Amino acid sequence: MPLPTPFHPRTAPLCVTYRWKDWAGYLAPCSYDISPDREYNAVRQAAGLLDVTPLFKYEVRGAHAGRFLSRILSRSVAKLKTGRMHYLCWCDDAGKIIDDGTCARLAKDRYRVTSALPSLQWFRRHARPFDVEIEDLTQRIAALALQGPTSRDILRRVCDLDMDKLRFFGIAETQFDGFRGHISRTGYTGDLGYELWVDAADALPLWDLLMAEGKDHGIMPIGLDTLDITRIEAGFVLNGCDYVSARSALTEAQTSTPFELGLGWTVKLAKRAPFVGQQALEAEKARGRRWALVGLDIDWPAVEEVFDGYGLPPHVPTAAWRCAIPVYHDGLQIGRATSGTWSPVLKKNLALATVEAEHSAPGTVLQFELTVEWTRHTVPATVVKTPFFDPERKRA
Repeated sequence: MPLPTPFHPRTAPLCVTYRWKDWAGYLAPCSYDISPDREYNAVRQAAGLLDVTPLFKYEVRGAHAGRFLSRILSRSVAKLKTGRMHYLCWCDDAGKIIDDGTCARLAKDRYRVTSALPSLQWFRRHARPFDVEIEDLTQRIAALALQGPTSRDILRRVCDLDMDKLRFFGIAETQFDGFRGHISRTGYTGDLGYELWVDAADALPLWDLLMAEGKDHGIMPIGLDTLDITRIEAGFVLNGCDYVSARSALTEAQTSTPFELGLGWTVKLAKRAPFVGQQALEAEKARGRRWALVGLDIDWPAVEEVFDGYGLPPHVPTAAWRCAIPVYHDGLQIGRATSGTWSPVLKKNLALATVEAEHSAPGTVLQFELTVEWTRHTVPATVVKTPFFDPERKRA
């Protein structure tokens, strides 16, 4: 049975839908309201507060901490400055992605890694030659994501950190009201946002403090339905949805490399010590990738026309979808869309898709499968660059 997070005494009474899901063994609300509209608008117009405690959190410390992590991660962190973070992934020997996450350098020989799937066994498997200690802090650290244009204004009122100096992908320790924690300028919504990390014992005081001080700034608790819409708008991939971890895949065809998922920028091949999967990734870069992750702008007038042929209004789901939908070119299937949503802020029908690399150039028109009244149709879908939504405030 899923466990309650340290914030559950506050989130449970607010979840009037009683819609919960199992997120990494924890109870997580899908939506507090019947419709995610208010929660979505809070993220894009004010501030949304999301419990992200279920993220797996590992602390790596010791004289060889930086060398060890650079050995198993696709991106070297040995020269990462204290107070800075990287987004990155890690692969198996074949160069196939196991998971993606973040790595923060908290002190000279102390790092914190987050992941979507449990990775302690994988890390310890490669740690034997190094002077490092790896500790699973998942249950000890409670975490909240505060996302949206007013999030910085709220944090100015609740901590002693100079929020104007915390840069994109920076992290710093701070004093709240009687307890300490960390604030990182990170998030999964593609907007101005922060993540807050405190001891589990301080979870409820942190929640109460944010809700009280954020009242005048439009703060609102949000669930995973809203997070799904915003992360697709931001073009962020999801483990188990847009790709399958190499450790979970049943066949090689289910696996992906960083280059195929648009994460090639996290792979640093030159001028660094060898890392797990490096040889396979070097070979792939030399020959070229087979698949490519792309954004699709699905032609909405064409969708309306198909539904109109049945005397029906077009169906606009209030939540994002996560299922494999065939994508074609000249009548041949060349890939699949893995997740998509109607974007309220962009007024577009969007999807993330994995297609054959030769069809991945922006402007390419593909055909997206649409089923209406048990009959399959196709509508045009144009390949576009991601992120779909990328406001300047995210990095400013």
